[in-house]
Amino acid sequence: MQTQFTIESNGQGLYEFTDSVRNFVAKSGAESGLLTLFVRHTSCSILVQENADPSVLHDLVAYFDRLVPDANNSQMSWLTHTAEGPDDMPAHIKSAILPTSISIPILNGDIALGMWQGIFLFEHRQAHMVRKVVGHISA
Repeated sequence: MQTQFTIESNGQGLYEFTDSVRNFVAKSGAESGLLTLFVRHTSCSILVQENADPSVLHDLVAYFDRLVPDANNSQMSWLTHTAEGPDDMPAHIKSAILPTSISIPILNGDIALGMWQGIFLFEHRQAHMVRKVVGHISA
């Protein structure tokens, strides 16, 4: 069984869509199996991350901004791919470092996440984007 999730971002940050994934798994009727989620873009990522304390998400964004700043930062003067804006190539680098697909077991008809875990699209661009994530259940 497959589906496609649409996630709208309003700039850089982490956007949780755990409930949509849970609904998909519940409607599939799968009691056990493996859920694979794949993001269909090269400037965002997908993560399982803490969903209880928003400061975790804030700190992750801040960390990756320090690790890979925008192209207008003097540390990034070596970049050559700059035609799509100062956040584009850094977004590609971040998505090369972070996962673009994840696998989560299905146990007893639900995704086997821990108590404080959620599924997030990690948007690396500054602009509003519409992102597509493919979900696939293997029994």
